Amino acid sequence: MKVLFVSSGNSEFGISPIVKNQGESLKQNGIDLDYFTIKGKGINGYLKNIPILKKHLNANHYDIIHAHYGFCGWVSLLTLKKIPVIVSLMGSDTYGNVDLYGKKKINSYINILSSKILQLFVKKIIVKSYNLENYVYLKNKVKIIPNGVDINKFRHIEKSICLEKLNIDINNKIILFLGNPSDARKNYKLLKEAISLVNDVCIKIIKPYPVNNEEIVYFLNAADVLVMTSFLEGSPNVIKEAMACNLPIVSTDVGDVKEIIGDTEGCFICSYDHKDVADKIKMALDYGKRTNGREQIIKLGLDSDSIAKKIIKVYEEVV
Repeated sequence: MKVLFVSSGNSEFGISPIVKNQGESLKQNGIDLDYFTIKGKGINGYLKNIPILKKHLNANHYDIIHAHYGFCGWVSLLTLKKIPVIVSLMGSDTYGNVDLYGKKKINSYINILSSKILQLFVKKIIVKSYNLENYVYLKNKVKIIPNGVDINKFRHIEKSICLEKLNIDINNKIILFLGNPSDARKNYKLLKEAISLVNDVCIKIIKPYPVNNEEIVYFLNAADVLVMTSFLEGSPNVIKEAMACNLPIVSTDVGDVKEIIGDTEGCFICSYDHKDVADKIKMALDYGKRTNGREQIIKLGLDSDSIAKKIIKVYEEVV
């Protein structure tokens, strides 16, 4: 079986590490897979890639096109090739985006409408969590398959080694925020408000975005707590990666975070009240050791290899 991944290549690091990691895990499970990355932003930027992709498809044989994000699904379909298209809806392409107050932006409805129409023409729809399934009305096409985490890559590494590698002061308590602080959906202002109440001069917030994917494991092992304060998420990989590194977590109740964390000690769900966030950060810091999050990831079958096998079953259904 030969599969073409179609995804954006517009980030600072090219293809999304999430997409690349999934592709590599499929290769390790016997799938012959190529990547096609879209260069260009906005509707016009994506449309310009249709003839380029069509030329690529004319020169190569594929059994399936697996598009990641809604607009990539449209680019794949508009080549008008008779190749079945599967689309992975990742989050913002289904629920849109929000402002600093968590209110949905007007232009979000373009993404939402686009994804709804797209559902009519693709063979299968993969969403990352149950909350995203609510946005899919063609339930007979939908499969809920989160992104997996590479547990060989994301593992516990001695904290002192990571602090030295990243040149971080060993005397600080590290609060890690891996989202984009300028993205309103990530709600960084809530963390800033909460930290002002923690009242600990040794606390330091580290927000390394954008960060090379190869360095994330070192930040996760250098930190004392990962904090995620997002308004909206699908199935955030950073939570699974932090769990695989046994890092304590404080997160708002978004996407599938509560299900993934479960009853893991040292991990806490917070509200959008900055006082509650501050209290949960204190509790996570007071926990004072690594968690058993890795065991939970393996128990839930969220490692890359297990997820790859689920995706291959979808491919087999389509073929």
